[in-house]
This record gives sequence, structure tokens and C-alpha cells, in this order.
Amino acid sequence: MTKAWSGRFAAGAHPTAERFTASLAFDRRLWPYDIQGSLAWARALAQAALLTPSEHEAIAEGLARIEAELTGGTFPFRPELEDIHINIERRLQELIGPAGGKLHTGRSRNDQIALDERLYLKDVCDGVGHGLREVQRALIGRAVEGLDIAMPGYTHLQRAQPILLGHHLLAYVFMLERDRERVAGCRTRTDVLPLGAAALAGTAFPIDRAALAADLGFAAVAPNSLDAVSDRDYVLEFLAAGAIAGMHLSRLAADLTLWATAEFGFVEIADGFATGSSIMPQKKNPDVAELIRGKSGRLYGNLMAVLTTMKGLPLTYNSDMQEDKEPLFDSVDTLEAILTVLPPMLATLRFRPERMRRAAGENFATATDLADYLVRKGMPFREAHEVVGRIVRHGIAQGRDLLELSVGELRDFSPLIEDDVHDAISVEASLRARSVTGGTAPDAVRAALAHARTLAGEG
Repeated sequence: MTKAWSGRFAAGAHPTAERFTASLAFDRRLWPYDIQGSLAWARALAQAALLTPSEHEAIAEGLARIEAELTGGTFPFRPELEDIHINIERRLQELIGPAGGKLHTGRSRNDQIALDERLYLKDVCDGVGHGLREVQRALIGRAVEGLDIAMPGYTHLQRAQPILLGHHLLAYVFMLERDRERVAGCRTRTDVLPLGAAALAGTAFPIDRAALAADLGFAAVAPNSLDAVSDRDYVLEFLAAGAIAGMHLSRLAADLTLWATAEFGFVEIADGFATGSSIMPQKKNPDVAELIRGKSGRLYGNLMAVLTTMKGLPLTYNSDMQEDKEPLFDSVDTLEAILTVLPPMLATLRFRPERMRRAAGENFATATDLADYLVRKGMPFREAHEVVGRIVRHGIAQGRDLLELSVGELRDFSPLIEDDVHDAISVEASLRARSVTGGTAPDAVRAALAHARTLAGEG
């Protein structure tokens, strides 16, 4: 079949080269946006008197028929026509005759592809933003339950200080809020019309690009034709935002996989989001959480792939840029899969408050509170740190935690210690003491929860 560019060539494409350069297998998902852009371009051509009213009507009707074929699964895809753009254009010519050949007047696949990607990515950003908000809402729902559940906070995977479960879960809500902001920012910078840039120098026909932008719902017109067709920073920005979101979601999944172990025992993952072992009958594996954690690697890899593809390209368009689509589509699919499965998994977690509360008070978790107690009695913090370190060493040697040491034993290390010391170093006292904005005190966490609900559109 004759190529759209075959006039220059005396011989046809070699079959292996034809297969190698074809992109139809993956860019076909852009068809709704290609038709949307072509309909708008036909209107612009008609307004510029480059199509007669009857030609414009025929093109619009032909594209409507093609849309119906694509929607119904009857469209005759032809891999030899390279990509979705030429497939649609050639089918239009088959359906309406020579008028179909006028649709590409003043338009290049270069600005056509950039248009389709930008239209697609705007929708994707909306969808991913919604998905992130649903995860936030699921976390908020569980954080409400965790307002009175104490657990250990960790540094270096060692128990550090008591915190509230709700405080821990809300940390991810605020991380995901920044992810939503990044995706929204990407959408804003994607919302720029490239159509009319043609191959690289701008179209030679009197197209009103501002009217075209308004027709297609773009907020602005690309001010430089070279830039419009040669950059993919909007793709990169989405991939970067997706990789960062994937990192946050991976950390959440890592917490859940740890908490579900027998060693932690803080949570049980519902049967519907776990799997068993093919050989060990007792096993319950957190496969969904592990795969969420694992898929962050795909998101990172896709970002690096496109960055590497783009880094050395001279202006303007190069076929290398065809390599942006598969990583983009894979990241979109990966994020959408994660954001679909995570809310119901979070909603069905079964927390074990007793195990968490017990762990929150073990391993000298309130040692910092004892140092703070001495500071309030007038001791410099560094001296207090040293004193409490000796008390901890004594407790370890005795096999007893802080609250198991008598007031008399504690006073041996400092005469500032009085009978009120045990009240100051309980888990509940530790939590109450951290009442600063953003802290883990119950009132502070309730304030953070109210803020999180507002961010997630719940208040």
C-alpha cells in the first residue's frame, strides 16, 4: 500500500524496516484524540476558506463514521500504514474520496502527534489526580480509626518514639497531596496547543490558532513552532510526577508488608488482597502490596528511558521521539492499576491495636520523654541525654523497661527525678506532650485530619 510520503521514493520500505518503524501497535490508543484534533482542524480549514462547506461536511461525517468503527471494533487497522494517524487519514479517503486528502492541508504529523499526546495527557492527569484523591480518602478513613491507637514510630527500622496510627497514615495523605499538585501542574503546562506548528516552521495557511486552541479547550497557544514539535517535557514531567507518586505508594506498601509479618503483627491484609504458597499451606503473602512496591521500578525506568531518549536530540523532530509513547502508556497503566487496587485494600485492612500499643511502650520508647522531663527540671539537654543513656543501659542489664524501674532506682542517676516521673514517661504522656502543629498529640492529629479532609474534598 502506498505510503503517505512515497512520492519521493523509487522503492518501497523493506519489510523489516516497515515493522521496525511502525507504531500502530501502541499509538492506536490515541485515536479518540486524533479524531478530536482532526475535526477541529477541519473546522479551522473551513474557517480559512481552505475547505468548501460540502468538503467540510463530508470530512466531519467521515470522521464520525470512523469513530463509530473504532468504538465498535470494526475499524480496519493496517499495520503497513505505520501509525494511527495515517490509518485514520487513509480510511477517511476510502470513505469520502478526494475530499479526505484535503484534511492534512497545512498540518504535519509532527504537530498532530504532539496535539494527540497533549489531549491524551490532560485526560490522564485528571484521572490520576482523581485516583490519588481516592487513595487519600481511603487513608483518611482509616486514620479516623487510628486517632486513639498508639504504635511505635521508627527510625532506621528501630523503635523510636510512640506515635498515633492516625498520625502515621496521615503522613501519606500529605505526601499524596503534593503528588496531586505535581500532576495538576503538569496538566497546566500540557494545556498548550501545538497544532499549527506544522512540521517545524509553522503552517503556511491562514489558520487562527487562538480560535483553534479555544475550539480544542487549550488554555494557550505554543508561541514557538520549533518548541511545539520538538519537546516532550510535558511527558517527562508526568513521568517524573508518576515516579515520585510511585515512590510514595511504594513506601506505604513497604510499611504494610512489614506490619503484616509475624514479627510486627500490626495488621492483617484481607484475604482478597493476599495470596498463598504453592508449597507451604500456612502462608498468607501480601502480594498486592509487594507488587505496588515493585511497580515503582517500572515508573522510574520509564522516566529514565524518555530522559535518555531526549537528551541529545538536535531541533526539531526526530524519530527517536516515537520512543516516548510506550513508556508513557506503561506508566499511565501502572499508576491507574495501583490507584484502583489500593483504596479497597486499605479499606479492608484489619489493624491490631493491642499489639501496636504494647510495642509502643517497649524498648525504652519514652527515653526521650525522660530526657525532656530532666530538661524541665533544669538540666541541660546534652547532660540529660547522657543521664538517660546510662539509665537505659542499666535497664537493659536488668532486663526491665523504664516504667519497670522504681523511682528510687531512677533517682540514683539524678536527684532531679521525683515521684511524678512515671506519669511523665508513659506512652500517653509522650503522645500528649507533642502537641505542636504537625505533632502526634491527639489534638494535633485531629487538627491535621480536618486539614487532610479539606484537601481531599471531604470538608
